[in-house]
Amino acid sequence: MFWEALGSVVLGLALSWAAAHRLDDRLPARRVVLGAGTLGALFGALVTHGALGPGNTPGTLVGAVAVAAVVLSLLLRPRPSSRRDRMGRSAATPT
Repeated sequence: MFWEALGSVVLGLALSWAAAHRLDDRLPARRVVLGAGTLGALFGALVTHGALGPGNTPGTLVGAVAVAAVVLSLLLRPRPSSRRDRMGRSAATPT
């Protein structure tokens, strides 16, 4: 269980670092993203290990990454929208 937990923390940290690096304009502060991804992966490993039982390390790590991805997706903000749509009209003007 120790190695599964350590592996899930490393995978969650890597996933959250990649998300923070790629989507920095749509995510909150980097510290929040790294912490949420790591804790999400650790929680996912705990839940998956409880569901699958001992001896299924790859399944536990897949579950950890899946839960970390879900937690990180909850932190995403919408894309910043432009004031004009594609037709050149103002977004506030009714069509």
